[in-house]
Amino acid sequence: MAEAPHRDVVRRALEEDRAADDVTTRLLGAAARRPACAQFVAEGRLVVAGLPIVALVYAELDHTARVEALRVEGECVAPGAVLARVRASAATLLSGERVALNFLQRLSGVATLTRRVVEAVAGTGGRVTHTRKTTPGLRALETYAVTVGGGVENRSSLAGAVLWKDNHWALLGSGDLARALGAAPSGLPVVVEVEDDAQLERALAAGVRHILVDNQAPQQVAAWVRRAGPEVTVQASGGITSETARAYAEAGAQLISIGALTHSAPAAPIRLDVLPQ
Repeated sequence: MAEAPHRDVVRRALEEDRAADDVTTRLLGAAARRPACAQFVAEGRLVVAGLPIVALVYAELDHTARVEALRVEGECVAPGAVLARVRASAATLLSGERVALNFLQRLSGVATLTRRVVEAVAGTGGRVTHTRKTTPGLRALETYAVTVGGGVENRSSLAGAVLWKDNHWALLGSGDLARALGAAPSGLPVVVEVEDDAQLERALAAGVRHILVDNQAPQQVAAWVRRAGPEVTVQASGGITSETARAYAEAGAQLISIGALTHSAPAAPIRLDVLPQ
């Protein structure tokens, strides 16, 4: 994970929490300035993601703080596992606690949910990916967590690929799809969503080689996979869960995009314990 793009996100989070103005910790007096050690502990089974961000949080508060990662990104751990230790002043440990936990719990939660779906489709050839349904300002981190969980990267912004959807169809009307798509920048991936047989035929006639099937049953996906042929990538989306993902993969969808990976993943249960001195 490249550090530089995420420093601003970390700084904004620390400013939001007013970490430099921790009025409670100041009440400890001299004890707040003494060296201390704390550790992040898993309270449930989870996939670890976000330890580099924890290190950034504490580096922003105190360049002398030391974060020792005891697990690796993407590792599945059991309850009680110690994920990392931090050595710094007591004030630094406590001032960064909530922000560090927010990042670690959030990203580990995304990675954990992603791993569940990846395991559900294992052996099918289907790959799990994300959507753009992310927390504003945290997209890069949340989609990173999807890859840590075993998912693959997808379009991360409106500029990353052409994604022709229902509203584009509505505005095009009976216009020439091939002509519209032909104006796309050279080399940019082109994905076209289809909602019925007529749209599928228009997309195939326009030379589209990646179609998106949204909110359709696995049986419909299978039918369109057969019609499209092996040269066309079929991506399924729309309310797919870890319980239903395998049916879509077995129907022939090569990609399965799930918004819930980022918009609905529960925070992973992790706590920070200051160790006795």
